[in-house]
Amino acid sequence: MSGEDESGWNLTESDPGVFTELLHTLGVPFIVDDLYSLDPDSLAALQPLHALIFLFKWVPSSSSDSANPSVGTYDPGFPGFFAHQVVNNACATLAVLNAIGNIPSLSSGEQLANLLSFTTGMDPQTRGLVITSADWLREAHNALSPPSAVSLDGLGLPRKSEDAYHFVVYLPVTGVLYELDGLKPHAVQHGAVEDGRGGWINKARDVIEARINTYPVGALEFSLLALRDDPLPALEAQLQHQTSGEHMSDTADIHARIANEHAKRERWAFENSLRRHNHLGLAHALLVALAKSGHLEPAKEQAKIAMKTRISRGEDIDED
Repeated sequence: MSGEDESGWNLTESDPGVFTELLHTLGVPFIVDDLYSLDPDSLAALQPLHALIFLFKWVPSSSSDSANPSVGTYDPGFPGFFAHQVVNNACATLAVLNAIGNIPSLSSGEQLANLLSFTTGMDPQTRGLVITSADWLREAHNALSPPSAVSLDGLGLPRKSEDAYHFVVYLPVTGVLYELDGLKPHAVQHGAVEDGRGGWINKARDVIEARINTYPVGALEFSLLALRDDPLPALEAQLQHQTSGEHMSDTADIHARIANEHAKRERWAFENSLRRHNHLGLAHALLVALAKSGHLEPAKEQAKIAMKTRISRGEDIDED
């Protein structure tokens, strides 16, 4: 996918800080965390967990997919919220909406609440069109994915086709595990989930692992994110309870977890500030400084040699 789409939706990073800021912009009191493992202990630390957002390298489907346990069954009568992806770069925000649109009693901002209400009863294609035509939502999406300031288009450099990556959502709806993929015609049903601890998570783990196993051994083109309640309010309430006069106890663990959450948010805020910033001015100032010191021409010649070497090796020439 390209960095910019003709529709005005920019490419978005698969980063928990980006997703969390988008949620806060939408008025949703959830956060998104990276998931490095689906083992019970890792998942227990993230409860309550509402959905899994899976990023993967998209490859065309084949007729053999029907034999794959990760494929599931189309459900044209899906009772929840499901929108099609109708523009290339909107898949991250669409995945978020397909997730939170199926969470009962969702607390959200007025604009999101009105959008979800307005699209009630629409078919997935129409709902996708309405969503991606919302200027305020596109602006929220693009806030952390500014358009590229420099382009190599028109220079005649050899280009290879870019790999396409795609977001899908796994979550329980009415006691059934569903996969919501905006590129598919219907929601995909993966069967009823068991009650009890981690019921839907266990089934989702099996489906995701089966999907990963369809790729070559050692492939790393995946990312898994967890949509969960913000743990800070609960941790702070727990700390206040345990430090009250009647319930004095060891609070070192709670203090450590709160400190970790604050540190994570500070890191997200810093990284997001870098994403918003246009670094073209800095690059220009560095070039001017190199020119004044007499080092620009030697650096340019070295860059030409390096570029020719990369082209001769058949390497991809990216704009980054």
